[in-house]
Parts: sequence; structure tokens; C-alpha cells
Amino acid sequence: MQRVIRILVLVLILGLGGLWGSAWFGREAGEPLGHSFMRQIAALTGRETAPPAPATGIQLPAGMNMGGAFTMLDQDGRTVTQGDFGGKLLVGYFGYTFCPDVCPTELGAIAAAMDLLTPAEAERATPLFVTVDPERDTPEQMKSYVSNFHPRMVGLTGSQEQVAAMAKSFRVFYAKVKRPEMSEYLMDHSSFIYLIGADGRVRALLRPQSPPEEIAAAIRAQLPRA
Repeated sequence: MQRVIRILVLVLILGLGGLWGSAWFGREAGEPLGHSFMRQIAALTGRETAPPAPATGIQLPAGMNMGGAFTMLDQDGRTVTQGDFGGKLLVGYFGYTFCPDVCPTELGAIAAAMDLLTPAEAERATPLFVTVDPERDTPEQMKSYVSNFHPRMVGLTGSQEQVAAMAKSFRVFYAKVKRPEMSEYLMDHSSFIYLIGADGRVRALLRPQSPPEEIAAAIRAQLPRA
């Protein structure tokens, strides 16, 4: 029995060694070795790997999907879905207009990144702000708020159910926070930047406090072809 186990372990080691060797020699230009290794495994199992994340981003595990179809209201009160953005890359952020610090900082970085793109590049991307506080963030409130950051920024709100459904599909955490000493409640929420494709699926996930230059580089890497 022990001999069989030793043989199986040896076969496993040799197999992994072969995959690492294949990953090393089969790397694409600029591709990390780890991603090449996962691509080799995906090829053997028949599963697709997630697209490589930019250097500042978070690599999504192979086979993991985030995002998808959504139905919300824009800042003009119109019902919109992912299909209403004309195939453009969406640079999305989830927050709320009464946010005291984090949201303005992140939206300012996104706006600055958009301004670093060439006009042709910027035309293929749309900055998107999605509220997690539909109770206060009406379309009118969203319209006033997003206009402070970028002229092309779109604000999305909706019913509690619509917001919850979109947040769930994008794996966004949010919760109302109200303490006795507070006159208004706050919203605790995650703070990632999402690069979203035409199908509503996340193509790349950027960490909080990513500088505009790195956001712009990540956007360029994910832009749909003109």
C-alpha cells in the first residue's frame, strides 16, 4: 500500500512539474507565471480562466464570475440595463452621496483617470456610480452629486430590491450604521472599483485608493476594440 502511495505522489509531483514547465515556456508576453499555470490547468479541465488583472488589480479566481445583468434607474429617472451603455466599458463604484470621505475620494480618482485617457479611449468607457443608499439617493440627488465629478459620469439608483440584487451579483457589502449620537445614518460598504464589460460581467477589480494613473492604465487594458 505504501508503495502505491509513493508512486501516486511521484506521479503527482512529475505532473505538476510538467505543468509548471509548460507554463514557463508557454507564457504570453508580460503574463505572470502564476496566471500561465492556471491557464494550463484550465485547458486540461476545459474551464476558462478569468482575464488577467492589471498590476494594481485583484486577480479573480479561475471560473469565478462577478456581475451580470442589472436593471436600475439612472440620474434622469430612466430605467436602464447593462445593454443601454452601447458596449462601452463601465468603470463602476458602489457608494452613496452622503458618504463623508471615501466615496468622494474614489470618484475623484476615477474622474481624474478618465481625464488621463485620450478622447478616443474615453469615448469607449463610462464612469458609473451605483448607490447602496436608495432611501436617500433619488435620481435627482444622484444627478446633482455625479455632476460634481465628471460630465460623463452616470449615477444609478433604484428600489431597495434592485439595489440589493445588483450589489449581490457584484459581491458588494453594505449595511446601514446608526448610533444614538448620530443625527443621520451612515452606510458601511466595500470600496472596490469594477471594470465591467458589455455583458455586465466584471473584467477587472481594482483595489481602494488606486491612483488615477493606475486606474487609467487598467481601463486601457480592458477597453473594447474600436
